[in-house]
Amino acid sequence: MLGKIFLVVYLIAQVGVSLVTEYVWDNNEPIKKIGRKTRAIRIFIYAILAIIPMLGAYLPRSPFKYWCLGAGNVWFAFFMYYAPAVLIFCLIAVIIAKARKKKRSRLIGFSLFAAFIPALILSVYGLYHAQQIKVTNEQITIEAPNAQELNDMRIVLIADLHLSVNSTPEMTERMVDLVNEQNPDLILVAGDIFTSNYMGLREPDRYSDALSNMHATYGVYAVCGNHDVDENLFGGFSVSPISEAFRTDEMSGFLDRCGFTILDDEALTIADGAVTVVGRLDERKPGDGTSDRLTPEELLSGCDHNTPILVIEHEPVEFDELNAAGTDAVFCGHTHNGQVFPGNILIHLFNEYAYGVEHIDDMDIIVTAGVGYYGPPIRIGTDGEIMVIDVSFE
Repeated sequence: MLGKIFLVVYLIAQVGVSLVTEYVWDNNEPIKKIGRKTRAIRIFIYAILAIIPMLGAYLPRSPFKYWCLGAGNVWFAFFMYYAPAVLIFCLIAVIIAKARKKKRSRLIGFSLFAAFIPALILSVYGLYHAQQIKVTNEQITIEAPNAQELNDMRIVLIADLHLSVNSTPEMTERMVDLVNEQNPDLILVAGDIFTSNYMGLREPDRYSDALSNMHATYGVYAVCGNHDVDENLFGGFSVSPISEAFRTDEMSGFLDRCGFTILDDEALTIADGAVTVVGRLDERKPGDGTSDRLTPEELLSGCDHNTPILVIEHEPVEFDELNAAGTDAVFCGHTHNGQVFPGNILIHLFNEYAYGVEHIDDMDIIVTAGVGYYGPPIRIGTDGEIMVIDVSFE
């Protein structure tokens, strides 16, 4: 549903920007004649740019489809800033022109450049910044007498790799090097390893070879997220029903080659039984076309509650239920901390635990901004991160 709504909004925005652009050309004397001669070319370019993302969403699976998907995401990166900017600057220019009682003004023509240049700069910066990875450090304390012999544990949390048409194996290789540099005791992968397809992934063996080189004393444990299924996306939003959102054999084979222990509503113990690690199916898309998963109470009922219970949950949800079921710490991703401005501000208005470390009652909540990106392949106002959590047991 969100994908279809986004499609309608996108088409309205494209038409709106096109009409505003033509208005600017027609109401600026220095460029009016050029505007008339190049109108057909401009309309053709608008149409192509508008269609490319839709081809990426709705064409049958093919190399061309995935090229359109990647190119369309880059176009989104620019358009998401250019569209509001050109509308706002043009409106301001028109108001000023009318206040001066002029039908046409050079200021109206300048509004195009006033919108285009900052949108271009922001999108180029965002493309570059999205490839950078920051290591952040957090500390939590868990009361667990049975784990005191361990004393402490270094956990590396990564999430939202979003391997797909806009990802790069070089970035994944850098991430693995950074993860290993932290000398982790435990690596947790909190979902969205893919971006809703496998066929669009270039050099999949290079990715899996890199990820299989992550090493931790007690291993690498992962859950799948809402994008670890095969579905059509438009601007990062699904346009496929949940009943058709399946995890493919290729995805499962890839995860096997990575050496991840996937926990699908499962619990196991590590460190000679001193710590319990639990992984939950995704809330919305477990990967089998349903929305079924165990409740926290059902999932944790068979766990040894004398050990610290660490839960990997892709989406930051059901914290009260997890707390009541006896969770000591829950590790999440999904939010990207908003990914792009102003999303990094708005995300906190709609999600109480959108990013960082919080403590409620006897449970710690850890939400990472994730490593990768989805939709527009940019980050502005947020960082791709590897989160290192040093846990002390008391």
